Amino acid sequence: MIPVHLQPESHVPLYIQLRDQVRALVNTGDLRPGDRIPASRELAVQLGVHRTTVANAYAELESEGLISGHVGRGTFVLGEMNGKKSQPISHPPALNGNLRWESLFADERGDEVLSRMCQAEPRGVISFVLARPATEFFPVEDLRNCSNVVWRKEGPEILQFGSADGYPGLKQALVSMLRGEGYKCADENLLITDGCQQALDLLCKAFLRPGDTVLIENPTYPGTLAVLAGARVRVLGAPVKTESGPGTIPGVDVSAMEFVLMQNRVKMIILTPDFHNPTGTTMPVSERRRVLELAARFQVPVVEDHIYARLRARGERVPSLKQLDSSNLVIQIDSFSKIAFPGLRVGWMIAPANVIERLRLVRQATDLHTDQLAQAILAEYMRRGLLSGHLERTRKAYCLRLAALEQALARHMPHGTKWTRPEGGMCVWVDLPPGFDASELLIHVRERGVLFSPGRYFYLQNPMPTALRLGFTGLNEREIARGIATLSDVLRIEMRKRQRGARRAEMPRMALV
Repeated sequence: MIPVHLQPESHVPLYIQLRDQVRALVNTGDLRPGDRIPASRELAVQLGVHRTTVANAYAELESEGLISGHVGRGTFVLGEMNGKKSQPISHPPALNGNLRWESLFADERGDEVLSRMCQAEPRGVISFVLARPATEFFPVEDLRNCSNVVWRKEGPEILQFGSADGYPGLKQALVSMLRGEGYKCADENLLITDGCQQALDLLCKAFLRPGDTVLIENPTYPGTLAVLAGARVRVLGAPVKTESGPGTIPGVDVSAMEFVLMQNRVKMIILTPDFHNPTGTTMPVSERRRVLELAARFQVPVVEDHIYARLRARGERVPSLKQLDSSNLVIQIDSFSKIAFPGLRVGWMIAPANVIERLRLVRQATDLHTDQLAQAILAEYMRRGLLSGHLERTRKAYCLRLAALEQALARHMPHGTKWTRPEGGMCVWVDLPPGFDASELLIHVRERGVLFSPGRYFYLQNPMPTALRLGFTGLNEREIARGIATLSDVLRIEMRKRQRGARRAEMPRMALV
């Protein structure tokens, strides 16, 4: 391990600290030309930071000519800033004449968080891992009828290439829905996508170059981190406050956002103001207005992930950033994945017409268009008025499940455990008593047939080991109660083990008194 020491409490971003310390090691000769430095994933684990932090530092050092990465061989020191560059020459050995595919991969994806979180779960397991719709509410018969109508009416047309910006019938249905919700939206302001994940990817391709800076929430959805890592941009995080009370405003720390914007040339801001994943927090209207003021002052577009906003279980509806936006600063991304059927992979973007046109061209070069049949089925489903009814039924069910989760947490979890109290969405953020590690707890809980997502998966930097996320919408009330009771039992057992260990450690000292 190279001798660096990061200070999380410092106002200086971690990647800047790492960059400056490695640069100093090169210039003092502690790291010499030809020396190999750890891979970004390896160093991130050693330092306890997200790999993006190390990747950003390495990207800046490489742009300065201090280091150079070689696919399959590692990253090496080239030399001092003002000295001669020396590049090691080596070639990967052949393996029985076969091509070593791993040596050709463009980046490291061995620790893909999304892959681990989306793995198939064993039968009988109570899993709080995913924030996903409840399968038992899927209206299969209604969708089958809609599909039959589509085949009869326009089967040949559906099987042909379609428009890059979306199936006209679905765009028309969405415009009608959005206008009913108070949006100023027309056909030219919409682009149909394969969901929010693809929307983020298209936005990166349209707006960002390697090395550009993006500001996001910390913690955040792992898919956002994955897309930004693929775009090779600098990612800076603003902390999300999870506790509410006098003087504390839940949601992203807007003052921290302002500080980042003052210190950096930020190219894009990405936020989830409603039922934030993973914390479940909702940004108040006053803070939303502050975000828009900052975006206008610094001339930075805001990407609003609106995917959970229609899943309000209680409380008053809050206008979205897009609805409050009077300066055309906000691009809103949304999807049917959370309010309806994630398997159909259909979403949309709302943006100024010139932005949609650029994104349409990027979309054409990416995968031409979203699946025509899925779009047509959803258009027919909306035309019949079935989506609103389905959403109302699932919203009522999720409200009961959220109440069951909160009741179980209050009844079973030991003193010192804290959790957020979202007014909707799909997940609750839990903070274990001090000294516990959610990743270690998961090992013991898994043996009892319960799963959850450790909080470290969601952090860009400075992960809280005590944090975990509970996705509740895919479980019924009985499963939720059993799962939380099991989680609490395991946690209390571990607490008793620690107490016994502490008492044994005290006994020799007492004997010496």
